[in-house]
Amino acid sequence: MNITFRQLRLFLALAETGSVSAAARAMHVTQPTASMQLREISASIGLPLYDVIGKKVHLTEVGRELAETARAIGRSWDSFEQQVDGIKGLSRGKLRVAVVSTAKYFMPRLIGSFCTRYPAIDVALEILNRDGVVQRLRDNLDDLYIMSMPPAEIALGDEVFMPNPIVVIAASNHPLARRRSVSLEQLADQRFILREPGSGTRMAADQFFHAHRFRANIRMELGSNEAVKESVAGGLGIGVVSRHALHGQQKEHGVSVINVSGFPLPSAWHIVHPASKKLTPLAQAFKQHVLTAIAPEAGPATR
Repeated sequence: MNITFRQLRLFLALAETGSVSAAARAMHVTQPTASMQLREISASIGLPLYDVIGKKVHLTEVGRELAETARAIGRSWDSFEQQVDGIKGLSRGKLRVAVVSTAKYFMPRLIGSFCTRYPAIDVALEILNRDGVVQRLRDNLDDLYIMSMPPAEIALGDEVFMPNPIVVIAASNHPLARRRSVSLEQLADQRFILREPGSGTRMAADQFFHAHRFRANIRMELGSNEAVKESVAGGLGIGVVSRHALHGQQKEHGVSVINVSGFPLPSAWHIVHPASKKLTPLAQAFKQHVLTAIAPEAGPATR
Protein backbone atom coordinates (compact mmCIF):
# COMPACT_ATOMS: atom_id res chain seq x y z
CA MET A 1 0.00 0.00 0.00
CA ASN A 2 1.22 3.46 -0.88
CA ILE A 3 -0.67 6.19 0.99
CA THR A 4 0.78 9.59 1.83
CA PHE A 5 0.50 11.31 5.21
CA ARG A 6 -1.60 14.06 3.62
CA GLN A 7 -3.99 11.45 2.21
CA LEU A 8 -4.35 9.97 5.69
CA ARG A 9 -5.23 13.40 7.05
CA LEU A 10 -7.82 13.80 4.28
CA PHE A 11 -9.40 10.45 5.09
CA LEU A 12 -9.48 11.32 8.79
CA ALA A 13 -11.20 14.61 7.91
CA LEU A 14 -13.75 12.60 5.94
CA ALA A 15 -14.35 10.30 8.91
CA GLU A 16 -14.78 13.23 11.31
CA THR A 17 -16.97 15.42 9.09
CA GLY A 18 -18.96 12.72 7.30
CA SER A 19 -18.80 14.65 4.03
CA VAL A 20 -16.40 14.77 1.08
CA SER A 21 -17.02 18.49 0.58
CA ALA A 22 -16.45 19.24 4.29
CA ALA A 23 -13.26 17.16 4.28
CA ALA A 24 -12.07 19.08 1.22
CA ARG A 25 -12.67 22.39 2.99
CA ALA A 26 -10.87 21.18 6.10
CA MET A 27 -7.84 20.23 4.01
CA HIS A 28 -8.02 23.36 1.80
CA VAL A 29 -8.40 21.45 -1.47
CA THR A 30 -11.14 21.37 -4.08
CA GLN A 31 -13.85 18.73 -3.87
CA PRO A 32 -12.76 17.06 -7.15
CA THR A 33 -9.22 16.81 -5.78
CA ALA A 34 -10.50 15.33 -2.52
CA SER A 35 -12.66 12.81 -4.38
CA MET A 36 -9.73 11.76 -6.55
CA GLN A 37 -7.44 11.34 -3.52
CA LEU A 38 -10.06 9.28 -1.69
CA ARG A 39 -10.44 7.00 -4.72
CA GLU A 40 -6.67 6.53 -4.75
CA ILE A 41 -6.73 5.59 -1.05
CA SER A 42 -9.47 3.02 -1.62
CA ALA A 43 -7.62 1.59 -4.62
CA SER A 44 -4.41 1.33 -2.60
CA ILE A 45 -6.19 -0.47 0.27
CA GLY A 46 -8.05 -2.71 -2.14
CA LEU A 47 -11.29 -2.74 -0.11
CA PRO A 48 -14.28 -0.36 0.18
CA LEU A 49 -13.66 2.24 2.88
CA TYR A 50 -17.00 4.03 2.93
CA ASP A 51 -20.47 4.22 1.42
CA VAL A 52 -22.44 7.38 0.65
CA ILE A 53 -26.08 7.08 1.69
CA GLY A 54 -28.29 10.12 1.38
CA LYS A 55 -25.25 12.41 0.94
CA LYS A 56 -23.87 11.13 4.25
CA VAL A 57 -20.62 9.15 4.44
CA HIS A 58 -20.75 5.87 6.39
CA LEU A 59 -17.41 4.16 7.01
CA THR A 60 -17.03 0.44 6.51
CA GLU A 61 -15.29 -1.64 9.16
CA VAL A 62 -12.01 -1.28 7.25
CA GLY A 63 -12.67 2.43 6.91
CA ARG A 64 -13.11 2.77 10.67
CA GLU A 65 -9.84 0.91 11.24
CA LEU A 66 -8.07 3.20 8.77
CA ALA A 67 -9.52 6.29 10.47
CA GLU A 68 -8.28 5.13 13.88
CA THR A 69 -4.87 4.35 12.38
CA ALA A 70 -4.74 7.82 10.81
CA ARG A 71 -5.77 9.36 14.14
CA ALA A 72 -3.02 7.48 16.00
CA ILE A 73 -0.41 8.49 13.42
CA GLY A 74 -1.57 12.11 13.65
CA ARG A 75 -1.24 12.08 17.43
CA SER A 76 2.24 10.61 17.19
CA TRP A 77 3.28 13.23 14.67
CA ASP A 78 1.87 16.06 16.79
CA SER A 79 3.80 14.71 19.76
CA PHE A 80 6.99 14.53 17.70
CA GLU A 81 6.53 18.13 16.52
CA GLN A 82 6.09 19.28 20.10
CA GLN A 83 9.19 17.36 21.20
CA VAL A 84 11.18 19.07 18.44
CA ASP A 85 9.72 22.46 19.38
CA GLY A 86 10.69 21.83 22.99
CA ILE A 87 14.26 21.11 21.99
CA LYS A 88 14.28 24.31 19.96
CA GLY A 89 12.88 26.23 22.92
CA LEU A 90 9.58 26.91 21.15
CA SER A 91 6.03 26.45 22.41
CA ARG A 92 3.87 25.69 19.41
CA GLY A 93 1.25 23.01 18.86
CA LYS A 94 -2.43 22.21 19.40
CA LEU A 95 -4.02 21.24 22.69
CA ARG A 96 -7.32 19.30 22.72
CA VAL A 97 -9.40 19.41 25.89
CA ALA A 98 -12.90 18.03 26.49
CA VAL A 99 -14.87 19.24 29.54
CA VAL A 100 -18.30 18.66 31.03
CA SER A 101 -20.70 21.57 30.67
CA THR A 102 -20.42 22.86 34.26
CA ALA A 103 -16.67 23.34 33.77
CA LYS A 104 -17.42 26.12 31.28
CA TYR A 105 -17.72 28.47 34.25
CA PHE A 106 -13.98 28.31 35.00
CA MET A 107 -12.16 26.54 32.15
CA PRO A 108 -12.01 29.54 29.75
CA ARG A 109 -10.08 31.52 32.38
CA LEU A 110 -7.68 28.62 32.96
CA ILE A 111 -7.12 28.23 29.24
CA GLY A 112 -6.75 31.98 28.86
CA SER A 113 -4.01 32.20 31.48
CA PHE A 114 -2.25 29.23 29.88
CA CYS A 115 -2.40 30.85 26.44
CA THR A 116 -0.95 34.03 27.92
CA ARG A 117 2.13 32.00 28.85
CA TYR A 118 2.18 30.13 25.52
CA PRO A 119 0.68 32.54 22.96
CA ALA A 120 1.66 30.49 19.90
CA ILE A 121 -0.45 27.43 20.75
CA ASP A 122 -3.93 26.58 19.48
CA VAL A 123 -6.62 25.13 21.74
CA ALA A 124 -9.62 23.01 20.74
CA LEU A 125 -12.14 23.00 23.61
CA GLU A 126 -15.10 20.60 23.53
CA ILE A 127 -17.93 21.35 26.02
CA LEU A 128 -20.34 18.43 26.35
CA ASN A 129 -22.47 16.60 28.87
CA ARG A 130 -20.74 13.89 30.90
CA ASP A 131 -21.76 11.07 28.56
CA GLY A 132 -20.25 12.96 25.60
CA VAL A 133 -16.97 13.57 27.43
CA VAL A 134 -16.76 9.93 28.56
CA GLN A 135 -17.29 8.76 24.97
CA ARG A 136 -14.50 11.03 23.74
CA LEU A 137 -12.33 9.66 26.56
CA ARG A 138 -13.08 6.09 25.43
CA ASP A 139 -12.21 7.03 21.85
CA ASN A 140 -9.03 8.85 22.98
CA LEU A 141 -9.92 11.92 20.90
CA ASP A 142 -8.39 14.58 23.17
CA ASP A 143 -5.31 15.24 25.26
CA LEU A 144 -7.08 15.82 28.58
CA TYR A 145 -10.57 15.64 30.06
CA ILE A 146 -12.19 17.61 32.88
CA MET A 147 -15.11 16.13 34.84
CA SER A 148 -16.39 15.65 38.36
CA MET A 149 -17.33 11.95 38.19
CA PRO A 150 -14.68 10.00 36.22
CA PRO A 151 -15.81 6.56 35.04
CA ALA A 152 -14.54 3.91 37.43
CA GLU A 153 -14.44 1.23 34.74
CA ILE A 154 -11.70 2.97 32.69
CA ALA A 155 -8.04 2.88 33.78
CA LEU A 156 -7.14 6.54 34.15
CA GLY A 157 -4.42 8.95 35.06
CA ASP A 158 -6.56 10.98 37.47
CA GLU A 159 -5.81 13.96 39.70
CA VAL A 160 -8.11 16.23 41.69
CA PHE A 161 -7.50 19.94 41.27
CA MET A 162 -10.48 21.76 42.81
CA PRO A 163 -13.55 21.18 45.01
CA ASN A 164 -16.93 21.05 43.28
CA PRO A 165 -19.54 21.64 46.00
CA ILE A 166 -23.08 20.59 45.02
CA VAL A 167 -25.79 22.83 46.50
CA VAL A 168 -29.57 23.12 46.64
CA ILE A 169 -31.08 26.30 45.20
CA ALA A 170 -34.51 27.89 45.38
CA ALA A 171 -36.06 31.06 44.00
CA SER A 172 -34.83 34.03 46.03
CA ASN A 173 -38.40 34.78 47.18
CA HIS A 174 -39.05 31.15 48.18
CA PRO A 175 -39.85 30.65 51.91
CA LEU A 176 -36.98 28.13 52.21
CA ALA A 177 -34.50 30.81 51.11
CA ARG A 178 -35.21 32.73 54.33
CA ARG A 179 -34.53 29.82 56.67
CA ARG A 180 -31.19 29.36 58.42
CA SER A 181 -31.33 25.60 58.00
CA VAL A 182 -33.54 23.08 56.24
CA SER A 183 -33.71 19.35 56.88
CA LEU A 184 -33.90 16.90 54.02
CA GLU A 185 -37.31 15.78 55.26
CA GLN A 186 -38.62 19.33 54.82
CA LEU A 187 -37.98 19.00 51.09
CA ALA A 188 -40.32 16.00 50.76
CA ASP A 189 -43.21 18.15 49.47
CA GLN A 190 -41.03 20.22 47.12
CA ARG A 191 -40.84 19.69 43.36
CA PHE A 192 -37.28 19.22 42.09
CA ILE A 193 -35.64 20.56 38.92
CA LEU A 194 -32.61 18.34 38.25
CA ARG A 195 -29.96 17.84 35.61
CA GLU A 196 -30.43 15.01 33.13
CA PRO A 197 -29.58 11.43 34.21
CA GLY A 198 -25.89 10.71 33.61
CA SER A 199 -24.62 14.20 34.45
CA GLY A 200 -22.06 14.40 37.26
CA THR A 201 -24.28 16.70 39.33
CA ARG A 202 -27.26 14.38 38.95
CA MET A 203 -25.18 11.33 39.85
CA ALA A 204 -23.96 13.02 43.05
CA ALA A 205 -27.53 14.04 43.99
CA ASP A 206 -28.97 10.59 43.26
CA GLN A 207 -26.27 8.90 45.34
CA PHE A 208 -26.99 11.22 48.29
CA PHE A 209 -30.76 10.79 48.05
CA HIS A 210 -30.40 7.00 47.80
CA ALA A 211 -28.06 6.87 50.81
CA HIS A 212 -30.61 8.83 52.87
CA ARG A 213 -33.63 6.94 51.48
CA PHE A 214 -35.07 10.19 50.19
CA ARG A 215 -37.34 10.14 47.16
CA ALA A 216 -37.13 13.43 45.26
CA ASN A 217 -40.38 14.55 43.64
CA ILE A 218 -38.96 15.43 40.22
CA ARG A 219 -40.86 17.90 38.09
CA MET A 220 -38.28 18.43 35.33
CA GLU A 221 -34.97 17.02 34.11
CA LEU A 222 -32.95 19.53 32.10
CA GLY A 223 -29.77 19.38 30.05
CA SER A 224 -28.03 22.52 31.29
CA ASN A 225 -27.35 24.47 34.47
CA GLU A 226 -28.77 27.62 32.91
CA ALA A 227 -32.09 25.88 32.24
CA VAL A 228 -32.18 24.59 35.83
CA LYS A 229 -31.46 28.06 37.25
CA GLU A 230 -34.07 29.76 35.05
CA SER A 231 -36.72 27.16 35.96
CA VAL A 232 -35.96 27.53 39.68
CA ALA A 233 -36.03 31.33 39.41
CA GLY A 234 -39.39 31.02 37.68
CA GLY A 235 -40.83 29.20 40.68
CA LEU A 236 -41.12 25.74 39.12
CA GLY A 237 -39.29 24.03 41.96
CA ILE A 238 -35.99 23.75 43.78
CA GLY A 239 -32.80 22.62 42.07
CA VAL A 240 -29.48 20.89 42.69
CA VAL A 241 -26.45 22.40 40.93
CA SER A 242 -22.73 22.85 41.29
CA ARG A 243 -21.86 26.05 43.13
CA HIS A 244 -19.68 26.85 40.10
CA ALA A 245 -22.93 27.28 38.15
CA LEU A 246 -23.56 30.27 40.45
CA HIS A 247 -20.02 31.53 39.86
CA GLY A 248 -19.24 30.53 43.44
CA GLN A 249 -21.83 32.90 44.93
CA GLN A 250 -24.74 32.36 47.32
CA LYS A 251 -27.16 34.22 45.04
CA GLU A 252 -27.46 34.75 41.31
CA HIS A 253 -30.19 35.82 38.86
CA GLY A 254 -33.18 35.22 41.11
CA VAL A 255 -31.96 32.06 42.86
CA SER A 256 -30.32 31.51 46.25
CA VAL A 257 -28.51 28.62 47.89
CA ILE A 258 -30.53 27.10 50.73
CA ASN A 259 -28.79 25.52 53.70
CA VAL A 260 -30.00 21.91 53.48
CA SER A 261 -28.63 19.35 55.93
CA GLY A 262 -25.94 17.24 54.23
CA PHE A 263 -25.22 19.87 51.59
CA PRO A 264 -22.97 21.01 49.98
CA LEU A 265 -22.16 17.53 48.71
CA PRO A 266 -18.38 16.91 48.70
CA SER A 267 -17.67 16.52 44.99
CA ALA A 268 -14.43 17.50 43.22
CA TRP A 269 -13.05 18.33 39.78
CA HIS A 270 -10.71 15.82 38.14
CA ILE A 271 -8.29 16.17 35.25
CA VAL A 272 -7.96 12.78 33.60
CA HIS A 273 -6.58 10.90 30.61
CA PRO A 274 -6.26 7.21 29.69
CA ALA A 275 -3.68 5.61 31.99
CA SER A 276 -1.68 4.25 29.05
CA LYS A 277 -1.61 7.59 27.23
CA LYS A 278 1.73 9.33 26.93
CA LEU A 279 0.99 13.03 27.29
CA THR A 280 2.57 15.42 24.83
CA PRO A 281 4.80 18.13 26.32
CA LEU A 282 2.02 20.66 25.70
CA ALA A 283 -0.61 18.50 27.42
CA GLN A 284 1.74 17.87 30.33
CA ALA A 285 2.37 21.60 30.65
CA PHE A 286 -1.37 22.34 30.65
CA LYS A 287 -2.05 19.64 33.23
CA GLN A 288 0.60 21.14 35.49
CA HIS A 289 -0.86 24.59 34.89
CA VAL A 290 -4.30 23.39 36.01
CA LEU A 291 -2.92 21.65 39.10
CA THR A 292 -0.91 24.67 40.22
CA ALA A 293 -3.09 27.58 39.06
CA ILE A 294 -6.15 26.64 41.12
CA ALA A 295 -5.35 24.15 43.84
CA PRO A 296 -1.70 23.32 44.38
CA GLU A 297 -2.66 21.65 47.64
CA ALA A 298 -5.04 19.15 45.99
CA GLY A 299 -3.85 15.58 46.42
CA PRO A 300 -4.24 12.48 44.27
CA ALA A 301 -7.74 11.40 43.34
CA THR A 302 -9.39 8.72 45.40
CA ARG A 303 -11.33 6.38 43.18
